[in-house]
Amino acid sequence: MTPLGEDLWRPTSGCGPRCLPHATAPDVSAPRRVGRLFGVLGMLVVGAGLAALLPLLPAADRRAALRAWARTTLRALGVRLVVRGRPPRRRALLVANHVSWLDILAVLAVSPARMLAKREVRRWPVLGALAAAAGTIFVDRSRPRALPVTVAGVADALRAGHPVVVFPEGTTWCGAGSGCRPTRGFRPAMFEAAVVAGAPVVPLGIGYRHAGDASTLPAFLGAETLWASLRRVLAARDLNVSVTVAAALHPADGADRRLLARAAEAAIHPAPPRRSPVPLVSPVPALVDLAA
Repeated sequence: MTPLGEDLWRPTSGCGPRCLPHATAPDVSAPRRVGRLFGVLGMLVVGAGLAALLPLLPAADRRAALRAWARTTLRALGVRLVVRGRPPRRRALLVANHVSWLDILAVLAVSPARMLAKREVRRWPVLGALAAAAGTIFVDRSRPRALPVTVAGVADALRAGHPVVVFPEGTTWCGAGSGCRPTRGFRPAMFEAAVVAGAPVVPLGIGYRHAGDASTLPAFLGAETLWASLRRVLAARDLNVSVTVAAALHPADGADRRLLARAAEAAIHPAPPRRSPVPLVSPVPALVDLAA
């Protein structure tokens, strides 16, 4: 197995039903929930038509169509999008923490890009076809030896000028200060693609608030069904998703992908401050060319 292959495995976050909020009465009425559901179903129909149309559109129009579809779908779900920072306009490896299936809509609504997704997504009704039409790069997580080929595919997409989105935690976790975290944090394999392509890495922090407070309500965890998670979202009032765009990291030639992954993770999950008798030196200058 290649060194890159060591980074591909089936991670677990330790999150489960205990991380979700206690069951309470729905925030919105039954007719409102039904209306939202029909709105989402309508957007799936639009998505099916978009899947056929996307390959025929120029790149700029394709990105605009994906952004509009994602933003409208979020509104249909009753989810408000908040964006902090300026998304990149050119090629970049976008790396984000992973909480929910809503993350994909949030990222596409901010910066339409090619996604890296597990192979099973390709078989999802409507969404699988839409993902394929949008240029999603699928990875077979049951075949670690195929990982270098996937990394090369991501690098090729970056060289061609396409932004690519990766969730390097490899699984969802509930966030919101719950204490559950992926067992190995950001895995570095896909950061190698940015290094070899000479593309910047842009960390995206995704967070959710319900009724003004940080919440695990939208989290999609473990063996939970998509329908159960969707029902919680449809019933929620004042649900926000925020996407925070951090400063880009510019890998130097031959940069260490592991250090790059740690720097990106620190930008999204900053460590709590601690007292130190000596100044702390950031490792970032050692792994990136800040003048790039």
